[in-house]
Amino acid sequence: MFDFGIIPPAMFVGMVLFMLYGFPVAFSLAAVGLFFGIIGIATGHFSEAFLQALPLRFFGIVSNDLLLAIPFFTFMGAILERCGLAEDLLEGTGKLFGRIPGGLAYAVILVGAVLGAITGTVAASVITMGVISLPIMLRYGYSPRLATGVIAASGTITQVIPPSLVLVVLADQLGKSVGDMYLGAIGPSILQVAIFMGYILVLSILKPASMPPLPKEVRGDFNWSLLFRVLSGMVPSIVLIFLVLGTIFMGLATPTEAGALGVVGAMVLAAMHRRLTWPLMQEAMRSTMHITSMVVMILIGSTVFSLVFQGMDGSRWIEHMLSGIPGGPVGFLIFVNIFIFVLAFFLDFFEIAFIVIPMLAPVASALGIDLIWFGVLICVNMQTSFMHPPFGFALFYLRSIADRNVKTSDIYMGALPWVCMQLILVAIVIFWPQSVTYWLDKGPKVDPNSIKIEVPGFGNNGLGLPPLGAPGGSPQMPGLTLPPMNGLPGQPPAPAPAPPPATDLSQPPKIN
Repeated sequence: MFDFGIIPPAMFVGMVLFMLYGFPVAFSLAAVGLFFGIIGIATGHFSEAFLQALPLRFFGIVSNDLLLAIPFFTFMGAILERCGLAEDLLEGTGKLFGRIPGGLAYAVILVGAVLGAITGTVAASVITMGVISLPIMLRYGYSPRLATGVIAASGTITQVIPPSLVLVVLADQLGKSVGDMYLGAIGPSILQVAIFMGYILVLSILKPASMPPLPKEVRGDFNWSLLFRVLSGMVPSIVLIFLVLGTIFMGLATPTEAGALGVVGAMVLAAMHRRLTWPLMQEAMRSTMHITSMVVMILIGSTVFSLVFQGMDGSRWIEHMLSGIPGGPVGFLIFVNIFIFVLAFFLDFFEIAFIVIPMLAPVASALGIDLIWFGVLICVNMQTSFMHPPFGFALFYLRSIADRNVKTSDIYMGALPWVCMQLILVAIVIFWPQSVTYWLDKGPKVDPNSIKIEVPGFGNNGLGLPPLGAPGGSPQMPGLTLPPMNGLPGQPPAPAPAPPPATDLSQPPKIN
């Protein structure tokens, strides 16, 4: 562990202690980095010139066009959170599925997936669906643990479903395309929704009393009017999803441009619901400012820490320590996911992405692990950070809007089965990489190292020229046969032309 000295592990422990003490993460990272930077200069690990890279790194962060997607997607989600779209979707879908046991739970999962695909924020999904559906589910006999668990879990699907902010950050940290990260996340997103709905199906068969169907006077008749109402809520959402994701997948827009299109689409939807007001825009802009500022400050603090950590050979220490894990790449992935699962009890997903991923990505690349697969796998794991007690943010959001009659213990206990299902998806992605890579580009791949350019030679001398006085007087190129200079093949040689008469220079020239 100390093959590269004691300073790299001391830096890591110091970072953890600072954050456990309660200091803001951005300032903790920067303080630890600068403190050990002074130690590195004093001990001769690097010179003062090494830290001159910090201003360039800061400028690279604030001028990164990719990170512009974060405020756009955040602003879009903040508008949609308040525009009434979720209410229409939940009401129509709940009535559509309300005639079967667990119908409201199915509706919450489906609407959570749709909201995740158009908002990209967990808070918006959990709070909106909790306010709308939790009172109805409790009123008509749903178990409090089931109701709170399905609402919190359906909100965390947002972490995996594009356009997730986590995928944008991971793409930036791994140096990969956001479009490829989004394509790789399609398979796990579908699997997560299927696992959740499969659990509701099994539970509705085993314990139908915990999720009774809605009374007929509440759900109404199944007719064309109900279908039209559901479709009228779904179609604008599908159009917005195409604006955001379809333009990225088709190569028509960058993630930043797609985020701008999403903002315009969200404002149009808010106007359609007659809720596009100046107070709504102010609240959305304030929320966007807070989240974007937090992300940039954490990123600046993490770049101070990572620069000094690399100067102390910390990356080599991490690679040396993790490369020897038994089991090869699979053993490495299992260890990393257990490690991140534990960290997620204490750290936010942004903090994990900015602190831990830059340390792990070089090791994964050295082991031959596809970084898109690695990034999506980490994203699937980090969605548990919103769910597991006692620090899951989704549980905090739900507690803030739930009725006082709902016990906190019911919220925590109700989350445990869904955390287990999220871990099942982590295991599926580890042992079935095609769940991620199947959706990526399948076009022909050319290895640059396999390309060979052969130039035909003209001879054996150093200049590649035919030797003077070659037999026959005609040079030959490999693969190219030239006729002899004194005739064509198979024909008698042509007579040599007569030499011109010699000029008598003693006589004056004759002018005709």
